[in-house]
Amino acid sequence: MPKSALQLWQSLTDTRRLSLIAGPCVIESERLCLKVAGHLDTVCRRLRIAYVFKASYDKANRTSGRSYRGPGLGAGLKVLARVRAELGVPVLTDVHTEDQARAAAEVADVLQIPAFLCRQTDLISAAVATGRIVNLKKGQFLSPVEMGQVVAKAVAAGGRRLLVTERGTSFGYHNLVVDMRAIPILRQLGFPVIFDATHSVQLPGARGECSGGQREFAPVLARCAVAAGADGVFVETHPEPDRALSDGPNMIPLGAMARLLEGLLRLRQAVP
Repeated sequence: MPKSALQLWQSLTDTRRLSLIAGPCVIESERLCLKVAGHLDTVCRRLRIAYVFKASYDKANRTSGRSYRGPGLGAGLKVLARVRAELGVPVLTDVHTEDQARAAAEVADVLQIPAFLCRQTDLISAAVATGRIVNLKKGQFLSPVEMGQVVAKAVAAGGRRLLVTERGTSFGYHNLVVDMRAIPILRQLGFPVIFDATHSVQLPGARGECSGGQREFAPVLARCAVAAGADGVFVETHPEPDRALSDGPNMIPLGAMARLLEGLLRLRQAVP
């Protein structure tokens, strides 16, 4: 069975451990989700990494209206529920509206506020009101200092179990930049800081109707973030990224995850 809310929070805040939030960008099929979650769960158990499976039932912010968005709320939550029940792995998914937050909380252990929606006060309040852990992703249009106001909204709504995720900042056309000073700045907000390694190497809109990416740099940035003091990493991964239905160019191949995590764990253990 998945960990209780308290057990999960304790594992995510255990300073002796590295945390991992990882899975495919979007739910493509139940089979894919079970395969990815099962593989990562096995690796993380061996390495004693606190693992949360992630996948989106709806990618509501795709560049093109013709792009694949996912199976939708109802079908997607059924897939996540099976992953949770069959593998005993806690799950995370995005929410875009207050109603979605309430529905997703019936299944998900962690509700994620997407970067583009991180200033939506009512959405944050609704997610916090469910009692689930809430992951606040920093908008690529915000400085790390400005995330203090986002966290303050969540705390004012009663949030006590929050994660704050850095995912890069807009930098010119079709590019993002990561300022590693953001890690210690965000940690001053008093909650665990997660680094989104794969969205940070995204090239927004670079392919016209979809985003591009430079997945070769995701492991580099992940190592830098852990060395800078990040409590965990967020990684989108797929057995065949080039065939993925969303964000393939910036996803790390599933077969490369074990080696990446082994290296990150060594760095984590070396950081004071």
